[in-house]
Amino acid sequence: MKIIKFIISLLFGLMFINAGLNKFLNYMPMPKPTPEQMKVFEAFNNLHWLMPLVGAVEIIGGLLFIFPKTRALGAIVILPVMVGIILHVFTIDKSTTGMAIAGVLFLINLWMIIDNKDKYKALIS
Repeated sequence: MKIIKFIISLLFGLMFINAGLNKFLNYMPMPKPTPEQMKVFEAFNNLHWLMPLVGAVEIIGGLLFIFPKTRALGAIVILPVMVGIILHVFTIDKSTTGMAIAGVLFLINLWMIIDNKDKYKALIS
């Protein structure tokens, strides 16, 4: 089980590192956005600090998620970005492929949070 968890965490972390790097380097092609998505992207571009911040959080969270010692912190760091992805895919994008990928990634994130719940007890009490 430890090896499976490491492989899933590695792939999850690498996906977020890749997405974060793409926010800075723009090397992945994007599908043609719908008019509704264009409005959202224009709003994001008006806030010049937002996408670099999201990219940095994705890179840092992805790196933290890979290593078992920092995975609990990485899961919490990635959670707000993951919630934003879920909200975007299920309200604006509505593609079945996007919903499936986002749903699986969200479940992996929740699994790691639940798996490390003992590490969070000090934050709550």
